[in-house]
Amino acid sequence: MQPANLKDLRSHVAAYRERGWYCVPLKPKSKSPSRREWTALRLEPVVFPEGCNIGLILGEPSGWLVDVDLDCREAIELADQYLPPTPAITGRPSSPKSHRWYIAANATTEKYQDPSDGSMIVELRSTGTQTVVGPSIHPDGEPCDVLDSEPATVPAPMLAACVKALADAVIVRRGGSCQRSPSVAVPGGSSTKPPGDIEQRAIAYLAAMPPAISGSNGHSQTFAAATALVHGFGIESDRALTILQTEYNPRCVPPWSDRELQHKIKQAATKSHDRPFGWLRDDGRIESASDVDLSGFMVKSDVVVADTPERKQSDVAKDPGHLPERLFNVPGFVRQVMDFTLANAPYPNVALAFCGAMALQSYLAGRKVATTGDLRTNIYLLALAGSGTGKEFPRKVNSQVLFQIGETQSLGDKFASGEGIQDALARSSKMLFQNDEMDGVLRQINLDRDSSRESIPNILLTLYTSAGDFYPLRVKANQKEAHHVDQPHLTLFGTATPKYFYESLSQRMLTNGFFARLNIIDVGKRGKGQTPGSARDLPEAVLETAKWWADFYPGGGNFMREHPRPLRVSFTPEAEAAINELRERTEVEYDKADDAGDEVARAAWSRTCEHAKKLALIYAVSENHMQPKISLQAVRWASEFSLHQTRRQLYLASVHVAENPFHKECLKFKKRLSEREGHVMPRRELMRSMTLKAHDFDQVVQTLIQQEEIEPVTITTKTKPAGGYRLITTDESVSQSVSETTDSSDASRSETSS
Repeated sequence: MQPANLKDLRSHVAAYRERGWYCVPLKPKSKSPSRREWTALRLEPVVFPEGCNIGLILGEPSGWLVDVDLDCREAIELADQYLPPTPAITGRPSSPKSHRWYIAANATTEKYQDPSDGSMIVELRSTGTQTVVGPSIHPDGEPCDVLDSEPATVPAPMLAACVKALADAVIVRRGGSCQRSPSVAVPGGSSTKPPGDIEQRAIAYLAAMPPAISGSNGHSQTFAAATALVHGFGIESDRALTILQTEYNPRCVPPWSDRELQHKIKQAATKSHDRPFGWLRDDGRIESASDVDLSGFMVKSDVVVADTPERKQSDVAKDPGHLPERLFNVPGFVRQVMDFTLANAPYPNVALAFCGAMALQSYLAGRKVATTGDLRTNIYLLALAGSGTGKEFPRKVNSQVLFQIGETQSLGDKFASGEGIQDALARSSKMLFQNDEMDGVLRQINLDRDSSRESIPNILLTLYTSAGDFYPLRVKANQKEAHHVDQPHLTLFGTATPKYFYESLSQRMLTNGFFARLNIIDVGKRGKGQTPGSARDLPEAVLETAKWWADFYPGGGNFMREHPRPLRVSFTPEAEAAINELRERTEVEYDKADDAGDEVARAAWSRTCEHAKKLALIYAVSENHMQPKISLQAVRWASEFSLHQTRRQLYLASVHVAENPFHKECLKFKKRLSEREGHVMPRRELMRSMTLKAHDFDQVVQTLIQQEEIEPVTITTKTKPAGGYRLITTDESVSQSVSETTDSSDASRSETSS
């Protein structure tokens, strides 16, 4: 079999790249990469040499594309019974259907070998690995199938559990034994569901779910397990109860009573859900666990809401961390501006370059495009950047672009007052403010007790929602009639020092709407210094696109400058369906927050879908400014971005915002511990740093111990042992995370059991 010709080979590489997957050239008729350090390569099709094979880079670089490699005949034969369905199946003539492809976020590579002879059974291949794909030629001379179908999206823990169950089944078929028997117990004691049925998949699914631990959202975890069985796999309630009792409950601490488990099964069978019955069982696309209303499944809920009348709502959110770097990749104009910034900044920083480029695209398209629902491109970006991180250069790039297209009058560098913002918009109906003093604006939000109309925060809030409407200007002295701005556009690219930003957070700021409209991006550490490139002039492609926007007035004529009728950018049918799914998902989270009376979460979730639509619109006009269309890829990117932002807001609220003075001291206590190695600190040192009276200090300590957020420890010193405290974190590897507040009903259950 001859290798594909160069043109055909590169066209396939380009096709894979368009789907978000990176390729690496392999040696001819080989599985081995032809370049060193291939895991870091992100190559264009033109560099692939003639005659080479193609390897797909798996895991995070390719949007969590993973490959289940079936290495033996038995694994291929049993795969349909154990693995989630997926349309994407490849192989070669002598080994058909030997590769099953999925999208599984955060999946890790796992290998399973036969314990008797060490032969490989099955591999789950993710980050750090690659798989040869068509039109490559296998080392045995056979052509490999091209991956042209869409992989199913599945939860990584479920996929890992199913792969392990498949490996166990192969071992059992070969006459061996494994930890879990392939048969399933039934009421009455005898066995007898054959390996590979729905119940076996359900048991594998439960094995990947965390157990219920008292004080750590135990009710929510167990309800999630019950929901997966009854609603996800469609198992009858009596049978689901038996599986829950035998397969899940023994791992819980302490185990639940039969009556409590019956209550969970009944709830799972009667409660309304946002996914169809049997969504884990039926053939077809399997959604990600994060898309499913399982009220705390895998501890991934953003806000844990009560599932029983006696349970108190917990408002603790998980820290999603910094934005993944892949979310800084917006094709077209935004990418071009970023590339220039990164090539020429003395200290390049990807996050700052992204903020600058997005702000520029937001401004250029202002008043000129809108979604069919009349959402505009006006966004507020806040980059958290310390001194010396290079935040000046992206602003300079934007200033240069506006100078080149003759729109410097629309550039603002600081907010002197609310009236100043109005005056600027009166002169130019759209503005790009690049403010390096956002700390002061954030502090003013907290000081603005009377919500006066002329304050900077309130004017920014009003302008944000007035982008498709008339905005009335204040009446000045000696002015005969009031004026207005028709469809004002304000893009904000602000920077703030992380320390001062966190200190400025307050309950008021989180609930007045301004915080929910910010896109907050941690830029991280300063990048390595570099000698700027020789091409310091703005790229012609960037200037050409910017000038096109400057001259673009939908409908034509000067009249359009005064009363614009923006171009309506529509969603493709697939994108429309995806954005509707996001809306339904955020509505579920909003209703949870509303039921719990959580005003902060309610404010955050109410804006998530709107954020996504605006971001998807900017993505579309960046990708193709002349004929924009909001694609499925744009919506997927924008949805992930906006969901991350919402989770980050809720995390910041849980860590930095106190509801009262005593709560503030509790947060400060945990923060002191989180900053220490091992999260441990001596009592004497803590008392000095807290500056509290001994009685007040002990009240904080007792409260946090009762809530299972800290524990007393003995610290060994050079002289004698000393008493101290350790922070109990939800993830010991993440120093910033803090443990969840006590689940009152879990605590009472624990007391009853003991």
